Amino acid sequence: MTPLAQIDRWLSARFADVLAANRVPGAAIAVAVGDDIVEHAAGVLNTATGVPATTDSVFQVGSITKPITATLVMQLADEGRVELDAPVRRYLPDFRVADETASAAITVRHLLAHTAGFGGDVFTDTGRNDDAIERYVAALAEVDQVFAPGTMFSYNNAAYVVLGRLIETLRGRPYAACLREGVIEPLGLTHTALGAEQAIMFRAAAGHVSGEPGEPEKPAPVWNLPAAHAPAGSLLAMRPRDLIAFARLHLRDGTGPDGTAVLSPASVAAMRVPQVTLPAPGRFGDSWGLGWDLGHWPGGTVIGHSGGTLGQSSDLRIVPAADVSIAFVQNGGEVAPTVHALTAFLLRELAGVEVPGLPLPPARPERVDPERYAGVYVSPAGEIVVSGDEHGRLWMEQRPAGIFAEFGGAEPAEQIVPLDDDVFVPARLRLGWHRPVTFLGDDGQGRSQFLHSGRASRRVVSS
Repeated sequence: MTPLAQIDRWLSARFADVLAANRVPGAAIAVAVGDDIVEHAAGVLNTATGVPATTDSVFQVGSITKPITATLVMQLADEGRVELDAPVRRYLPDFRVADETASAAITVRHLLAHTAGFGGDVFTDTGRNDDAIERYVAALAEVDQVFAPGTMFSYNNAAYVVLGRLIETLRGRPYAACLREGVIEPLGLTHTALGAEQAIMFRAAAGHVSGEPGEPEKPAPVWNLPAAHAPAGSLLAMRPRDLIAFARLHLRDGTGPDGTAVLSPASVAAMRVPQVTLPAPGRFGDSWGLGWDLGHWPGGTVIGHSGGTLGQSSDLRIVPAADVSIAFVQNGGEVAPTVHALTAFLLRELAGVEVPGLPLPPARPERVDPERYAGVYVSPAGEIVVSGDEHGRLWMEQRPAGIFAEFGGAEPAEQIVPLDDDVFVPARLRLGWHRPVTFLGDDGQGRSQFLHSGRASRRVVSS
């Protein structure tokens, strides 16, 4: 029995159990070694209707759209129409954020690698017409700069909307048309929807959100984020097999299934080159390339991306050296433990890659001097207030703004405990895991300048 056949048997026996253990209403997965693929699905697409999830069901893939958008940018680079280190204003003369110096300095590479430095979680709704992306980018003129371009990583949704506008401008067509012509049609993707209007032609998953404690997941109140965020991941829905087809493009040096060159081997390789190191390793990555997150783990390098929308999540992992790709989608429940339970096991069994376990708080946390950490940290997503108490404990309170406030609201302060130098984790599980937060920089008086949890928040008040 081949290793993939063994995985097929394991998924048949265990996939539904993993979902049930993590309160996932429905999910689907595709696993490929070379051109051989196995697929599984379990659960329901919508708890209100009970429609079963199948392997050809489409789920929103969220930010997995970003490496697809990056692929479209690299196609323009292959044609000599984009230079990655050129200022964005060479292609979008009207591009600006609130900081004029940063506006002139931000390059295409900065956008691709999440190092542009302006606030990225801006979900302005500019409608559904073909000018939605153009209008969104114009509205960024009021967005503050968090740090100087190129100086650190901070995940940036808005940067990928700017890339979408760059693609539209140079191609002279709406982003959706560019995506269809540049990726969907050349790869023969038959179960990929560019929005809700197309998704209803398939078996489409609805997102689910948590209800009251002890209650089951319930359908999310809306299906998608604003249309202008399409290049960053607000609309695209795919079945796992179609995600594997995209992965195969990057495993075949940019060659499509019919042998046509969709992307140059040089661009495929360039997308995997680390551009910036993460302040603390994520679930699967320690650095970021051009569109891909990169994990350099014992046993090999893993490239990939995860995605999260309103009650739907996704994960795509690729091991180039082993010709292995894994695509997983789910419509609610705990995300981190579900993805880790499946993907870490599959990467180990099929590619010999050992992915680190999810971080855990120490059994006996050390006391903390709050002087370096206490303060108010801000970003477009809201405020984070860090404070200490008389027992040497550190507390973090998140006060979301904008769309985050609409869907989540403020939460009670939670204790964070030291894990490593300037790295902390919540003492209690949150969304199924203990997500690290890192304090960075020094203001000259020993106090941190940034709080980082994938996104950077700038310190504005000391406590």
